[in-house]
Amino acid sequence: MSLKKASLLIVVVLFIDQISKIYIKTHFVLGEDITVFNWFRIYFIENEGMAWGTKISDFTSSITDRTAKTSLTVFRIFAIFGIGYWLYATVKSKGHYLLTLAIALIFAGALGNIIDSVFYGVLFNDSHGQIASFLPADGGYETLLHGKVVDMLYFPLWKGYLPAWLPFWGGRYFTFFEPVFNVADVAISTGFVMLLVFNKKAFPKN
Repeated sequence: MSLKKASLLIVVVLFIDQISKIYIKTHFVLGEDITVFNWFRIYFIENEGMAWGTKISDFTSSITDRTAKTSLTVFRIFAIFGIGYWLYATVKSKGHYLLTLAIALIFAGALGNIIDSVFYGVLFNDSHGQIASFLPADGGYETLLHGKVVDMLYFPLWKGYLPAWLPFWGGRYFTFFEPVFNVADVAISTGFVMLLVFNKKAFPKN
């Protein structure tokens, strides 16, 4: 895959990701949901931390949520430069098509979520109990680097009580699939799965 094609893929993923997030942010109240099918819902939530809503401050009490959020966003910015260089080097060294495709997807997804973290706090006002406005006159809900990532794709494929004989979770009410995510997350996950499944092709021994 050429750098031009990889760049086009990144632009397309970013466009779909940001359009979907901006639409949800400006048409839904936080927590609002729409059932598309029994197994698929549009459910608006905001993620303040890492994957699955995890925060750095969850692992240590020596750092505040705000400092942790700033550190995470800065780390993501540095990481995106590293992924970008990896993509450029792979294309220049004529790496396998699947490797280039996977890196491009990971780059696009990571950049999509970074845009939320860096800019959304300034571009939108709060979504609690109201539909957010783009570039509100009274300012955004946060400062630069402290935005929240917009998630909306929810696939509760199965809900019910687990059999009592199961260890640890027996008898508990369980939902599969519980996480709510976005287009950027799909791109990142797809890229990582491709690297795992096609590992031998992506990273030939020679």
